Amino acid sequence: MIDTRISEQAETILAHRYFLKDTNGNPIENTSELFWRVAKAIANVELQYEALESERTLLEQNFFEMMWNLEFLPNSPTLMNAGTAQGTLSACFVLPLEDSMEQIMKSATDAAMVQKFGGGTGFSLSKIRPKGAMIQSTHGVACGPIEVLKTLSRVSSMITQGGKRDGANMAVMSVRHPDILSFIDCKKEEGEIHNFNISVAVDTAFMNSVKLGQDYAVNDPKTGFPSGTLNAREVFLKIVQGAWRNGEPGMVFLDRINIDNKVGEEYGDMIATNPCGEQPLLGYESCNLGSINVAKFVPSKFYGGAWEEAINWARLQHVIRNAIHFLDNVIDANDYSIPEIKEMTRATRKIGLGVMGFADLLIKLRIPYNSEKAREVGDEIMRFINQVASVKSLELGALRGTFPAWEQSSYKIQENYRNACRLTVAPTGTISMIAGCASGIEPLFALAWRKQNILEGQTLLYLNQEFEKDAEENGFYSEDLMLHLASGGSLQDRDDVPDWVKDVYVTAQDIAPEDHVLMQAKFQQYVDAGISKTINFASEATLEDVFVAYMTAWETGCKGITVYRNGSRENEVLVTGHLEGEITRCNCESPLIVQESGCETCKVCG
Repeated sequence: MIDTRISEQAETILAHRYFLKDTNGNPIENTSELFWRVAKAIANVELQYEALESERTLLEQNFFEMMWNLEFLPNSPTLMNAGTAQGTLSACFVLPLEDSMEQIMKSATDAAMVQKFGGGTGFSLSKIRPKGAMIQSTHGVACGPIEVLKTLSRVSSMITQGGKRDGANMAVMSVRHPDILSFIDCKKEEGEIHNFNISVAVDTAFMNSVKLGQDYAVNDPKTGFPSGTLNAREVFLKIVQGAWRNGEPGMVFLDRINIDNKVGEEYGDMIATNPCGEQPLLGYESCNLGSINVAKFVPSKFYGGAWEEAINWARLQHVIRNAIHFLDNVIDANDYSIPEIKEMTRATRKIGLGVMGFADLLIKLRIPYNSEKAREVGDEIMRFINQVASVKSLELGALRGTFPAWEQSSYKIQENYRNACRLTVAPTGTISMIAGCASGIEPLFALAWRKQNILEGQTLLYLNQEFEKDAEENGFYSEDLMLHLASGGSLQDRDDVPDWVKDVYVTAQDIAPEDHVLMQAKFQQYVDAGISKTINFASEATLEDVFVAYMTAWETGCKGITVYRNGSRENEVLVTGHLEGEITRCNCESPLIVQESGCETCKVCG
């Protein structure tokens, strides 16, 4: 069995949040037992399809091995809840939000149940009548979508997802809603509606109006008729100002999203996404996600030659096929918090297979992230995953039947897919930490960083192990360099580091925003859902820089965009170095303290 080399930090996370526990809160399983629990629970679905026990056993072994090898991990709810007979196995949900008191309260109740079971929820506010609109039944006036959003936020604040993490949400509003300006500013003050991400839904017509500086119509959600006009460029600039100020709102390109909505007119358009924005869904749909650690398919030492020859394509194909099978089985193994979600999820059988560890793959290949060659690698990797995943879904469709909504779908004339959607690139925040790799398709955030709020009352310091090893092997390791990086310094500032190292170990802050967007667009070509990716900006970035990034995302075919300017929020999840007032130092005066399973280890003196 391959050594997983799970880090001490990963063990801490697993023990705290993922391992089953006794009544006193003490773990009663280890990493191997966790993966066997999950593998068995998901493989047992085979018996629902009259598979032989030998077939079920082989699948269980395959599922276990790809998790144990850290080649594939499902989303956190599956790791936490599979085989426990409690909680959901899916991470992503979208709930409908209609314009009536009864429906708003039902959506709030449904959201509470979904989050109680461990899921995150997305809503569209586009159907809620604007603030001050007349209510005929009471002769009063509407409170408007922002107050509805605040109500949903308060409900979410009462819930801890599956008892293990805070509730997470997404609110989307059409740029054509009369209250769009208030929505753009609703998170202007940090801490307001803190458990919601917000995104503005735009379309091609609006973006063309931005380019031309034209006015556009906003529409009454109740009647659908125009109720006024706004200048598209001024609205777009307001979105850009918010994103520059604190990263909100993001943008989603809804008409582009619905080109890939294959389910059919009977089910309507997708108008909202999950909390991180990568999974557009219909009302009451859910989607379970999983990610392949692509860095695992390249040897630790690559000695040059064509990069394609370094990839273990046969093993990657094996893992892709088993991952698609795994995620399809999750739909049948799942517990659903409300019946409408069960009905819609099984009608479309959407799954989301993505990648993580892409930056680590490039480092192994000695290819800079911000290069055309890196985008070529991303293109070929995602194309391959798309092809293999599509074939496997077709095979499952032939064996088990197509997704029930297939009769109304645009696939009916040609392809008998098992799943209406197959690929999604998620942010993989915690599972990438378990796998010991970079998240999603992101570049390295830093070579030394802290992760805040991942464990209650604990903060973990991470050093990139590959960089540390390269520094030692190539003779440029020094205490001064490690302290420089741990304090938030850049590798690019150092004269004592070889140029090839600076190129290969480029971090998110060193990469031009355009290169971030171009990488996202390259992957998006082969992803039928969306991609969660953050376009990072230095603290001194201008409004014009953000403007250009948002326009580039639309022009290059992305389905959405999220940006973040370094230091624009007081509370940041990822932080390089130690914050002022929180510095912990060893007796040797080094701040390179790593918390490992309750112990503090100095990376300088040991």
